[in-house]
Amino acid sequence: MNAVMENLLTRRSVRAFENREIPRDELDQILKAAQYAPSAMNRQTWQFTVVCSRTKIQELAAAIGKALNRDNYNMYDPQVIVITSNLREARFGIDDNACALENMFLAAHSFGIGSVWINQLRDACDDPAVRQMLRDFGIPDDHAAYGIAALGYPAPVPPRDIQRIGKVIFVE
Repeated sequence: MNAVMENLLTRRSVRAFENREIPRDELDQILKAAQYAPSAMNRQTWQFTVVCSRTKIQELAAAIGKALNRDNYNMYDPQVIVITSNLREARFGIDDNACALENMFLAAHSFGIGSVWINQLRDACDDPAVRQMLRDFGIPDDHAAYGIAALGYPAPVPPRDIQRIGKVIFVE
């Protein structure tokens, strides 16, 4: 099997991370992969905001949890999060950001770095406390936050078989 297919077929969401720093050069390459994702009409109206402070990550998780009225909300305590945002007026902003997130996840996996998509920010990004944090992170008010890539080295967990149940239909 070629390396690309191997990467695609072995990547899994990681929800438990080791306390180990991600090398900056690998993080830069993960972000480069995001920037090379397809975007509608190649407009590239996205922004990728990298938060490396675990304290700020925990504060954002607390604000999101409060906004969504979810006690004990967490983001799995990753080393880094990348908030993907896009212009609110970008018709395909959410689609563009989804492509960028997938590129990040696959690039991270190629370095042995785990990832998981955290999507609750989309529903909480306009809560006043959450929006203030986003402003403090440099995310413009005319941007909607569509997702978070949580990144870190996976903590050991027992492997499990995952059944693939999606259908594939050929029409000839």
